[in-house]
Amino acid sequence: MKTIFDKTTEDELIGRIGSLDENSKAQWGKMNVRQMVKHCIVADEMFQEKKIYSRTFLGLLIGKMALKGMLKDEAPMMRNAPTHPKFKIAETEGDLVAEKKKWVSLVKEYEHFSSPEFVHWFFGKMTKEQMGQFVYKHADHHLRQFGV
Repeated sequence: MKTIFDKTTEDELIGRIGSLDENSKAQWGKMNVRQMVKHCIVADEMFQEKKIYSRTFLGLLIGKMALKGMLKDEAPMMRNAPTHPKFKIAETEGDLVAEKKKWVSLVKEYEHFSSPEFVHWFFGKMTKEQMGQFVYKHADHHLRQFGV
């Protein structure tokens, strides 16, 4: 399974991010391209432990099972999956070029990631391997959402 910790996969994601522009339209969901990029920035900041979010009650109940199901194969994430309110981006305007540069910078930071165990707000404790696979799946999901 692909992981953000693989240099070839990292380069693929960076190329796909570079393909986004103001004319990129969502094939599903409610976000515009700028909101999606900002959403992915916020998610990567969480994975890199720059921001910490509390576990949710539902996550405590079914998070581990949901993670196992999500990472069982290479299939893309399901469309219109629910997200934590903190990851919903309200602002619809902004500098897409600057936001893309920030996202690329965060993707490159995974090359130096060293935290052995991460706690996700829904899934709970994740190994580095699980996190690497999920980070890729999340980015891939949103890039597919915008046709790249």
